[in-house]
Amino acid sequence: MNTLFAHSSRFILLALFALMAATRSHHFASVTHLPDASWAVFLLAGFYSGRAWLFVALLALAGLSDYLAIGWFGVSDYCISAAYGFLVPAYGSLWLAGRWYSRRHRLQASTLLPLSAALLAGTALCEAISGGSFYFLAGRAAETSLAGYAAQFLTYYPASLQGTALYVAVAALVHAVFALAATGGSRAAAR
Repeated sequence: MNTLFAHSSRFILLALFALMAATRSHHFASVTHLPDASWAVFLLAGFYSGRAWLFVALLALAGLSDYLAIGWFGVSDYCISAAYGFLVPAYGSLWLAGRWYSRRHRLQASTLLPLSAALLAGTALCEAISGGSFYFLAGRAAETSLAGYAAQFLTYYPASLQGTALYVAVAALVHAVFALAATGGSRAAAR
């Protein structure tokens, strides 16, 4: 875990769980609901904690949220198919992108370049796995082809990237504010 935030780890992890629970059941943004934060939560959890149990717990929360949304709150089950199991490696790609970035993070503006790389690569791979498995395995497309999938990817990836980037940007800003306050405080105490 990022050592600067080791003392805040419980709060951060609880906030990530709460964010996923609060946004996942809606799946799509609207005037009254925030977009699903699941992708950002997996990336941020990978950054803040490399513990496998947390990845498994987030997968369980995602599955439980989907079950409750469909079974109790009337959300469509359209996305539940043979491809659903591919969310494990899809979310794993985001988790690993967060882990990769955690080893490169510094409290400097230059850290935005590896953060952007992790965000772009993680979301692209997640979209490729989740969208590709759904396109080819769900039985929702009349015909499947690589060209058809490429069109699907180009349709859905920008929105997936945008939603994930929004949450990651807010988290990065909050992280920077707390980190600067902590380092500023320790410098003032040293004087």
